Amino acid sequence: MSPIRFEDNPDEETPLFQNSDAPQKPTPLPKAQILILLSVWLAESIVSHSISPYINQLVRDLPIVGGDYRKVGYYTGIIVSLHYAAAALTTLHWNRLSDYIGRKPVLLSCFMGTIVSITMFSLSHSFWALALSRCLHGAMNGHVGVVKSMITELTDETNVAQGFSLLPVSWALGYVFGPLIGGFLSQPQHRWPNLFSNPFWAAYPYFLPCLGVAAFTSLSFIISAVFLKETMNHTFPTKFESESLRATSYIPQEGSSDTPDVPPNDTDMSLPLRSVLTRPVVITTANFAIFALLNVSAISLIPLVWSTPIKFGGLNLSPASIGLWMSGYGCINGIFQFAFFSRMVGRFGPQRVFIVNIAAFAVVYAMLPLENLALRHAGGGSKVTLWILMFIQMLSLSIAQMGFSSMYLYISSAAPNKRSLGSTIGLADAVASTQVAVGPVVTDCLFAFSLTNNVLGGNFVYVVLFAFVGVGLCVAGQLPRYTWRHGHASSYIVD
Repeated sequence: MSPIRFEDNPDEETPLFQNSDAPQKPTPLPKAQILILLSVWLAESIVSHSISPYINQLVRDLPIVGGDYRKVGYYTGIIVSLHYAAAALTTLHWNRLSDYIGRKPVLLSCFMGTIVSITMFSLSHSFWALALSRCLHGAMNGHVGVVKSMITELTDETNVAQGFSLLPVSWALGYVFGPLIGGFLSQPQHRWPNLFSNPFWAAYPYFLPCLGVAAFTSLSFIISAVFLKETMNHTFPTKFESESLRATSYIPQEGSSDTPDVPPNDTDMSLPLRSVLTRPVVITTANFAIFALLNVSAISLIPLVWSTPIKFGGLNLSPASIGLWMSGYGCINGIFQFAFFSRMVGRFGPQRVFIVNIAAFAVVYAMLPLENLALRHAGGGSKVTLWILMFIQMLSLSIAQMGFSSMYLYISSAAPNKRSLGSTIGLADAVASTQVAVGPVVTDCLFAFSLTNNVLGGNFVYVVLFAFVGVGLCVAGQLPRYTWRHGHASSYIVD
């Protein structure tokens, strides 16, 4: 693997990775280690998406709803948001910790917490028990950022785009298997009454899908513990060297009002958080935050609308049907990420691709009221129009999901130095998680508010989301065309 080169005299726009003057042939990826990291990403995706088909039905059966289906959005939004709120409070600390003690110990610790949380979720009987288990999952979600750091450290400037393009593919596979597990294994006492006749399955109708998810996650944990190698160099500067670096790098020029410079990029010294907040990091984090908000709003709103009765603006789909459609979306998404992302970035640059990703969310949101309208007019007849609209929605969401890979390129290239990579990724994840925590509760509550008060015929939530898309397009215009590197687009092309 070609070594990563760091500039001797960086400024705030000096990237973590530098391109050479001429295009380089991509370095082969370390396949075994990448596959292990992808299995971690896949397990997390399955855990996250397996509850989507039945979470609304689960909340609907709780006494707290009182039989009013219109209130389901309030409580599902709170459960989802609490998960991301916990992640926002802890992810930066996990990633900064990985800068000091290594990536693998943090990854394994957080992975174990995920296994415990999904087990707690399967045995929960009350709203607050569900919320507590999701909070634990969010608090132990630091391995998501650690995987990004390890991908960055396993790649160089010639293959980093290819490496990051595989993460959404793995996540998309979780979207295939997660909803299938959650949709078809939930309530087994109804689907297979002879096999699951024990009263336990009636008392815990969602234990079986959680058990399947926990089993796969445990397998991935064991593989990571045995075969995954540490990617971070554990060589730390001595106390004398650290003090010398501070003395030479943090003293501003006489008469200058500028903030002190950061240490040179070729040091192994972890920067304080204030020094990580360079202009590239701030702009990239802002874009990641608005993208995360748009994405989680779509992901939480789609199954809510699909499960809502037709007279309240939904499609009245069963958990199994929702799981099947979401699994189909996972297939489409995986194909898009694998087949098109690297080539599109190489041809157009990540900024133009990212702008298209943001705009695709407008189509995703527009399909929801149109689907309900098509179903109302279909009556007992053909539902071909509805299926076409749902397919367009899933296709648009797949295009939008490419924005994650674009953001990974920007975030990794914005890091001030190699020892602050975890802090940079953790900071971006923390801010994005804050937005993601707000997104589900705001979106689902807006949906419930639009219905209960008949605001704009129940469509007020979509108007607000369209406004968010406009904001996202404006913020994306602040990004450079080829991330924070100053090389050639051909560096991103994957042969």
